[in-house]
Amino acid sequence: MNVNLYGTQGKWVMVDLGLTFSDPGLPGVEIVLPDLEFIEERADDLLGIVLTHGHEDHIGAIPYLALDLGVPLYATPFTAGLIMGKLEEEGIADKIELNIIENEGSFQLGPFGFTYVPLAHSIPEGNALLIETPYGRIFHTGDWKLDEAPQLGTPSTVEELRAIGDKGILALVGDSTNVFNPEASGSEGAVREGLDAVIREAKGRVLVTTFASNAARLQTLGQVARDTGRTLCVAGRSLDRILKVAKSVGYLADFPRVVDFDEAMRLPRYEVMIVATGGQGEPRAALGRIAGDSHPIKLEAGDLVVFSSKQIPGNELAIGLIQNKLAAAGVLMITDRQAHVHVSGHPGRPELAAMYGWIRPEIVMPVHGEIRHMAEQARFALSQGVPKAVVQDNGKIVRLAPGEPAIVGHAPVGRLVLDGDVILPAGGATMNERRKLMLNGQISVAVAVNRAGRVVGDPQVRVQGVPVEEDREDFLADAADAARKAATDGGNSEDRLREAIRLAVRRVATQWTGKKPIVDVLLIRV
Repeated sequence: MNVNLYGTQGKWVMVDLGLTFSDPGLPGVEIVLPDLEFIEERADDLLGIVLTHGHEDHIGAIPYLALDLGVPLYATPFTAGLIMGKLEEEGIADKIELNIIENEGSFQLGPFGFTYVPLAHSIPEGNALLIETPYGRIFHTGDWKLDEAPQLGTPSTVEELRAIGDKGILALVGDSTNVFNPEASGSEGAVREGLDAVIREAKGRVLVTTFASNAARLQTLGQVARDTGRTLCVAGRSLDRILKVAKSVGYLADFPRVVDFDEAMRLPRYEVMIVATGGQGEPRAALGRIAGDSHPIKLEAGDLVVFSSKQIPGNELAIGLIQNKLAAAGVLMITDRQAHVHVSGHPGRPELAAMYGWIRPEIVMPVHGEIRHMAEQARFALSQGVPKAVVQDNGKIVRLAPGEPAIVGHAPVGRLVLDGDVILPAGGATMNERRKLMLNGQISVAVAVNRAGRVVGDPQVRVQGVPVEEDREDFLADAADAARKAATDGGNSEDRLREAIRLAVRRVATQWTGKKPIVDVLLIRV
């Protein structure tokens, strides 16, 4: 969920505007957005949003938040194509200015000058930004790696990066994701060889799942299909979208012909290779539906699924559920633990060390990782001869220049959730209530009381998610008795009466279950 703000001379620019995905602590929510309160209060001084590349954690929040900011967007052609698709889906494409900057292009925003610097990553047009300011140059890496055999695009050469360093770089603001990896990330070209070896040995259908946005991997898979003599089928709307955008800006021009699901199922099993979404265990993605036998593509015993992606922490359970379904059907599986079928898109320690040597910054400020990653990159940079490092976390305001780098303040930060069509605080009342419902259940009590304050009829009690199971009827009777007694003794004030009933029923629920469910009381005057 990357959002970076740079400020100078009273003006601001935003670099990236991403989202992240939910976890079990946010029930009913799939998408989490950054809270932009700090810059919303300074929106008149925000000059624009500059996008480094097209991954969701860098552009995903644009259709939900950019319109309110009211500033132009800047992106290279492929990234702009992905953004335009999102804006069109939201019906706001004509309301947001999207400027397409050619690869390696430059532009000016107030006191800031920007130049796109191509770097290898797992998506076309991964870019660093060279940011010119009155106080020095910033090299903002975005997501990157080094790749001797990139499959899409042409990253900057060592000579070009050294030339940037020769200009003098105040600060390198850089990707920390793989700082604990002692090895380089590896080349996409080597993945082709690994996939070729695995798929040549397969006897039945082969399904390869990867991140949809990894267009470089799609290029590799197209080549692998040719290498192994298999016909290609693509399953997943996000894959279709990436293929369409990539081809529209000149990538994947030699991608092989793709057949539809019906034709793929008619072909001999050993002639088919399917590329599908869902490698992170998403139940509604193509692989999840195929594993659950609710997709036109079918897999049988002896077929092979190749997970050409890294297991993202937190997705282990979801991935395991799908893998168990596949295993139960006799489907074989290979992950990056068994064969060389994936490489990371982020730099290991040797790549970080090389970049420090080429760029030669005065300061390293780590970003993009957990605090342990950023602290480690700072230590590593200092050990490699970088003079200074600043470790910050979300909300810290860092002065890079003039003077010594220092943390000089704290901006309000937080998380918003997209709940249905509504954007809410992740820690607000709605989410807190929902978590309580999820943990403890809910009880509704309706009590009719006449003008004399006597209970009329039997209180009606309904429960949801309260663990009473076979004892439900006895529990409901106990709860109704407690509600009747509380209504009789609770006094004439409606608020006091309602609260007395609520506490009495919750007390019964706690005695029965050890839980403290939410209790809603409907008081009816008759």
